[in-house]
Amino acid sequence: MKNLLRLLLKSQHQRNRSELAQTEKGMTLVELLVGVIMAFLIITPMLGFVVDMLNTDRREQVKSNTEQDLQAAVDFIAQDLSQAIYIYDNSANGVPGLIAGNFIPSAAATNGTPILVFWKRQQLNNSLPIVPGDKPSSCAQNTLKGAGACNDTYVLSLVAYYQVRGGPGIWCQPSGGTCPTRIVRYQIQDGLRDPTRSTDPDPANRYFADGDLKNPDGQKRSLAFNIGTPTVAGFDINKPTEKVTNPNVAWDRADVLVNYIDHGTLPIFTGNECTTALGNPTTQIGITRPPIPEDTLKVTDRTTNINSFYACVDTQRNLARVTIRGNSLRRLQANGADYDANRAAYFPTASVQVQGLGARGN
Repeated sequence: MKNLLRLLLKSQHQRNRSELAQTEKGMTLVELLVGVIMAFLIITPMLGFVVDMLNTDRREQVKSNTEQDLQAAVDFIAQDLSQAIYIYDNSANGVPGLIAGNFIPSAAATNGTPILVFWKRQQLNNSLPIVPGDKPSSCAQNTLKGAGACNDTYVLSLVAYYQVRGGPGIWCQPSGGTCPTRIVRYQIQDGLRDPTRSTDPDPANRYFADGDLKNPDGQKRSLAFNIGTPTVAGFDINKPTEKVTNPNVAWDRADVLVNYIDHGTLPIFTGNECTTALGNPTTQIGITRPPIPEDTLKVTDRTTNINSFYACVDTQRNLARVTIRGNSLRRLQANGADYDANRAAYFPTASVQVQGLGARGN
């Protein structure tokens, strides 16, 4: 009896082990292929969605960066313009006259076009000694009298904003395709004059010597600034269209204000944008006051039709409106970044209108 029971238990145990072994089998090749295909069908759309989200995020990021750069640029120009005492318009005596007289950097030298040109008073802080005979190099901070005490003063400065095309590779990234344009600020200025030499017959001798200056970069006279000679008068701010600078002399200061300005060639604006923006300005001719033509008010690049940086200028009221259009797509791609009205959001625009607070006079 015991042997029979032992035999039955042994048989049942072997049957259970056989069934367990049959259930512990791996995946077949067909099952594996089906799993791979299903994973591919699920993951591929998700991967495309993720890539699209990343690309959209990059485009939005560069768009935001471009908007910030443009706003910073117009803020800087606004502060600069607020000190203006004379702004050149697009009349024959305006920017075209400066170009014709070689008074400002040439297109060949800059590979650019002058858009906004104006005179301003450049303030020099703590630069002019109070004690006669002292030198600017002795000026000390927070000294109100005696040796080392100095006053603030100002000098005349001519500023020109250019829209520059092409250039070194650092301004054309990603490389290839049409390079974006950039705005470059050029400047010259008068130097720090010595009051004790104001009657010297030679205007070149009316300045402090270079070795006596505390800050030569900010106090030295630019070579292009026209001071005249003992027999010929130099520039007079009361005659801002005459003898403006020493012609064909290189300007010693040039700084890039902002890059990635749109390079697209669009048609010249045909509306009266400047006339409207500046409040329908007029000019006095005899007893009449006819409106100033739109072509006189608007200063833009009329040679290449790149209208992404232009100015509306009313010289008589010392008033200017500046508009800049950026190109955020050019930060990402060398090709396919031309202006398209359907993608206008990636070509942000910033404008500012400023009336110069300075006034001409001795």
